[in-house]
Amino acid sequence: MTEKSAGERRKGLLNGFAAYGMWGLVPLFWPLLKPAGAVEILAHRMVWSLLFVGAALLFIRRWAWLGELLRQPRRLALITVAAVVITVNWGVYIWSVNSGHVVEASLGYFINPLVTIAIGVLLLKERLRPVQWTAVGVGFAAVLVLTIGYGRPPWISLCLAFSFAVYGLVKKKVDLGGVESLAAETAVQFLPALGYLLWLSSQGDSTFGAEGAGHAVLLVATGIVTALPMVCFGAAAIRVPLSTMGLLQYLAPVFQFLLGILYFKEAMPPERWAGFALVWLALMLLTWDALRTARRTARTLARKRAKVATAAAAATGAAANPVDPSIVANPAVVANPVDAVNAVNAVDAPKVGP
Repeated sequence: MTEKSAGERRKGLLNGFAAYGMWGLVPLFWPLLKPAGAVEILAHRMVWSLLFVGAALLFIRRWAWLGELLRQPRRLALITVAAVVITVNWGVYIWSVNSGHVVEASLGYFINPLVTIAIGVLLLKERLRPVQWTAVGVGFAAVLVLTIGYGRPPWISLCLAFSFAVYGLVKKKVDLGGVESLAAETAVQFLPALGYLLWLSSQGDSTFGAEGAGHAVLLVATGIVTALPMVCFGAAAIRVPLSTMGLLQYLAPVFQFLLGILYFKEAMPPERWAGFALVWLALMLLTWDALRTARRTARTLARKRAKVATAAAAATGAAANPVDPSIVANPAVVANPVDAVNAVNAVDAPKVGP
């Protein structure tokens, strides 16, 4: 690894820690916005996020994607779906934190990978490895245990997990960068959110300006709280391997869980600990399986490249020396390096998965 690539990797890791760290600590911010209700906070978040993300894009002069997006109705429709789904996710999360359900909200992001896998199987017909099936089964058992512990299904967790999983699925199909996607989604949200805030103000129920300048500044800061982690995430995603980002994603729910217990003093009876323990077991299985598969794939590809290089070198040498005894002994020797590469690809294609 060169010094430059090592520096880029360190920069990516720092941005990744910053992004997931901010997402993990955000439960400390939403209670500061009281007496504003969850819907008013959500509307301010939409309005100010667009302004801050737009300013960031203007600063870095990254607008080429916009014209292309506007010429593609299908992608615009998907952006609208993503905006609706993330609106539900944001709204439920803000309400859950300000209503004293931080631990249950953190559970939603713990089980999100399991829900994403389930959606992949049901909608995309993806095939799972045995360890992945085991993890999904353990996750389902965890939900049953938590349902018994709470005396009801963990609706907040399930809503957050499913909405974020669907959001991720839609974003994958849209194929836009993180900051660009956030700009497009908040553009869809902007007019309804602004209309709601204007209506709230006309009814005399708006807290913006009515609770002092400090409260107004905090409501404006919802845009920064939304945009800044996304910018850091975008900077990390292009510098850090996906396997590392997959591990970093657990920082946010871990921080949220610890805040719920240690700062907000939420109750954790034994049955909830049991449910969370099962979820963590499922995540450890998924992580172990993902790392094992990544290493196996890397070794297979390395062997394949080595065989390709050897075959190409041998073929090149045979072409340069027509009296090579190997040609006389074996007329099937390939004299074209490209043919050698294709031959190895056909015989020794990497076998990944089940």
